[in-house]
Amino acid sequence: MEIKAAVLYEANTPLIVEPVRLDDPKDGEVLVRIAASGVCHSDYHVMKGEWRPPLPMVLGHEAAGIVERVGAGVARVRPGDHVILNFRPNCGWCDHCARGEPVLCNGADSDRWLLFDGTTRLHTSEGRDLHHFARVASFAEYAVVPESGAVPVRDDVPLDRAALIGCAVMTGVGAVINTARVEAGSSVLVIGCGGVGLNCIQGAVLAGAERIIAVDVKANKLEYARQFGATDLLDAS
Repeated sequence: MEIKAAVLYEANTPLIVEPVRLDDPKDGEVLVRIAASGVCHSDYHVMKGEWRPPLPMVLGHEAAGIVERVGAGVARVRPGDHVILNFRPNCGWCDHCARGEPVLCNGADSDRWLLFDGTTRLHTSEGRDLHHFARVASFAEYAVVPESGAVPVRDDVPLDRAALIGCAVMTGVGAVINTARVEAGSSVLVIGCGGVGLNCIQGAVLAGAERIIAVDVKANKLEYARQFGATDLLDAS
């Protein structure tokens, strides 16, 4: 099918929004209509040449959408389901996946710019292959992802908010809940109130922290921090 996508051909050049060809999903894959996609600093790293994956590429990995079609063998989702896209899908067949340890999947970090069979579903109108950023490539109208890369959510969850769960929310909240293991009644200091920092604040609220101190140099970010639950604001400018 023909879709529009934002393609990066070279670092330090603008993304080019153009028609591209998207192949049908293969076995174990899902076609998702993208409803919303965030712009993460990881995308910016690639655009600036600070990270050097193979190009050309369709960037974007923080997204949500609606399942349009599924390949053979897909059981987890069906057409019409609302999903968050997962930039660390597991392969399902390595030793770790077989033991129920998908977070340790051997295939999750191997050649993350193609799908699990080592090929792409994206091509320019002239037939040149395009890489998928983190097996998502959400700067497009549609994306083909592995089944494990489409996580179902309730239909009443706004997709423009659900998209952020795919990276910023789980990174910030996960840092507080799983890594720092903040306990109820604790005091927490969050330095930097960007997308991840705000979700650290949100995670601290969920963990029951008594005092949450937010630090930034921009007044508007400190206001967002207050809205997310910070009890104290410190302007470091």
